[in-house]
Amino acid sequence: MTFAAQPQPLRPRALRPGDLVVIASLSGPLHAVYEPDLEQAVVVLERMGFRVRRAPLLEVGRHRWWSAARPAEIAEEFNGLLRDPEVRAIIAHDGGQTVLGYLDLIDVEAIVADPKPILGYSDISLLHLVLYARTGLVGFHTDLATPGLGGHWQRAPAARTAELEKLYSTLLTGTEPIGALPATPTWECWRAGRAEGRLIGGVINRIVLAQATPYALPLERFDGAVLFWEETGGQAAYVWSYLQVLRHAGILDRISGMVVGIPHAIDGLDSPDASPTLREIVLDVLGDRDIPVLGNVEFGHAGPNLPMPVGIRVALDAQQRSLSLLEPAVRPLTATAPGG
Repeated sequence: MTFAAQPQPLRPRALRPGDLVVIASLSGPLHAVYEPDLEQAVVVLERMGFRVRRAPLLEVGRHRWWSAARPAEIAEEFNGLLRDPEVRAIIAHDGGQTVLGYLDLIDVEAIVADPKPILGYSDISLLHLVLYARTGLVGFHTDLATPGLGGHWQRAPAARTAELEKLYSTLLTGTEPIGALPATPTWECWRAGRAEGRLIGGVINRIVLAQATPYALPLERFDGAVLFWEETGGQAAYVWSYLQVLRHAGILDRISGMVVGIPHAIDGLDSPDASPTLREIVLDVLGDRDIPVLGNVEFGHAGPNLPMPVGIRVALDAQQRSLSLLEPAVRPLTATAPGG
């Protein structure tokens, strides 16, 4: 298959020691019980060498329905952070159900003028996908602050936490490709093969929702891509249905590989009544499409996240259980070209 040339990603400039990272409520509210976790997230970011500040909406007890505030208020604060030259990266405190409410209010021109890493997963997947579609901005699909850096990281073995800290620091500050991500025994080859392409993905339901908006990725942006996805909650049948939507949309016919995260709290997987495994669901929908599939990789809701930068070229070898980042996610401090 011949693929169209893809636009260059818009890389933020590399962070330096002492740069300001802001934790913001880009979706859900901060509940009092999680304040200690947020404080631990600040410690982790400071240990990486960054200054850390909370955005004003990140306040215990502040909420509007299921959100930290009205979508317009969240967008106003987010845009202010995008425009502030002192702010060098933004990490979402948590996910939630709000990003769809302000996709049309984001200051895209501010992103193009001064691209910054935006970190997070879950609902933040929508930001990564839509901003990559609109500007080419590399999306930093990484752990969230409160449930991730301040939660899962605190319960992981010390060696794993140290490994992730170094990996995240390199992702944000390093201008050379990271190379192979650290594999673990959970990784499984679901269909052998090799592929190279740009990473595109997130929570599978958010991928489907993003494609239903006016800010959807053009189908040609999936040409040769390595699609990564995970899911939390819901039912196994929903996952099958989301994959069918991607099939009907023609996306599964365009990608060159697939990486699947560890499923989290999905009803109907591996249950005693002969329900399918996630592997069986994936292979059922893929049919005879001869693309490599690597399963049970650590990103998403199931625990500490490996970084999966949206828009960066990767090499996938499912049989060898390897996934390598072939490009840096940030550009050198002296580079001036948007994709440099």
